[in-house]
Amino acid sequence: MSLYAAITYTHDVDWTAPEQAEEMGEYAAFGQAAAAIMRGGAALFPTATATTVRAEGKGGEVVVSDGPYAETKEVLTGFFLLECTDLDHAIQVAATIPAAWNGAVEVRPVIPMG
Repeated sequence: MSLYAAITYTHDVDWTAPEQAEEMGEYAAFGQAAAAIMRGGAALFPTATATTVRAEGKGGEVVVSDGPYAETKEVLTGFFLLECTDLDHAIQVAATIPAAWNGAVEVRPVIPMG
């Protein structure tokens, strides 16, 4: 079994807002269906809450700016960490994530660290 990050790109909303309850219910249903292979995940607050950090080289001046790195129609809104048999299995599972229906899900193998 390998680990895959299923990174969600959707419209930029506050997932804690009451008007997102129906869609969050779809994500909860996905979470229940994929519970056997899910190893983690989280939704992210809107990009307006983001802080971008850059360093001018190792040990250099730190530059901090409000907001996301780039403005796009679809933004990084969350991720799931899935333990799947192979990439084909990860793709099959990613297609059931609600973000795939009206946005995109990027699937990437995870490099084990330590």
